[in-house]
Amino acid sequence: MWFNTTTSPFLLTGFPGMEKAHHLISIPLLVAYISILLGNGTLLFLIRDDHNLHEPMYYFLAMLAATDLGVTLTTMPTVLGVLWLNHREIGHGACFSQAYFIHTLSIVESGVLLAMAYDRFIAIRNPLRYAFILTDTQVIKIGVGVLARAGLSIMPIIIRLHWLPYCRSHILSHAFCLHQDVIKLACADITFNRLYPVVVVFAMVLLDFLIIFFSYILILKTVMGIASRDERAKALNTCVSHICCILVFYVTVVGLTFIHRFGKHVPHVVHITMSYIYFLFPPFMNPVIYSIKTKQIQIGIFRLFSLPCCKVRLTAL
Repeated sequence: MWFNTTTSPFLLTGFPGMEKAHHLISIPLLVAYISILLGNGTLLFLIRDDHNLHEPMYYFLAMLAATDLGVTLTTMPTVLGVLWLNHREIGHGACFSQAYFIHTLSIVESGVLLAMAYDRFIAIRNPLRYAFILTDTQVIKIGVGVLARAGLSIMPIIIRLHWLPYCRSHILSHAFCLHQDVIKLACADITFNRLYPVVVVFAMVLLDFLIIFFSYILILKTVMGIASRDERAKALNTCVSHICCILVFYVTVVGLTFIHRFGKHVPHVVHITMSYIYFLFPPFMNPVIYSIKTKQIQIGIFRLFSLPCCKVRLTAL
């Protein structure tokens, strides 16, 4: 086994050829980061503080918000460091740790979306036993399982990065560390590190999507069997927010994958921009979606900020 004797730090990259505009580029990114922190932080506070939100559906939403916060807090320091201070150096240990958390949290998000689909499936297909099936203990077990699955599946390729020799250029393609970026700099057999992530993506992220898709077919079948039109609309309305979050997450995944696989002749800045969209768009949109589409979250926000213009509406609700 190879042992890494190279001590030179990796060099992160912002937007090549646009270094003079880094400060301007950082403004929308900073706004997005702050919005993500405020939006997901508010969701977590509401779910913890409001007893009306102490239900499995909202516990899973809290997991999603915590995951989005984790992704943001993992990437934000190095991105802003590069764009603001031109601080490009990052040690091997810090780089590998960042890559581990980025890739782990991506799989966690997929797992949480699957858990949320399971929640909606039970709520609509078996509503009378919902409270008995999804107890607080069961929700905790699901959350721990989602986290353990992601953390353990990513660990083998990250551990191996510590033992690879890096004798090529130490320049990475982004302002944060990604596994696929780091292995390009290794001077050793990286077959395992190339094939294993593909297996993980197919065995987890793709499988999660297929199970979610199949569960919604069964949900739709159940809803269509409800006699009352109003009841059908009410049942489907509880799924709208989750469906929107699924689309946001998986569309960005497909978009990023498509650009990386088939966009070899696309300008490098497009690849970089797509990476930022992947890490920023879902965490930004998820709180917005649930704030707009979920009445209980709206009520919680109105109460939290004590909006005078909404007091009449709260009373009506």
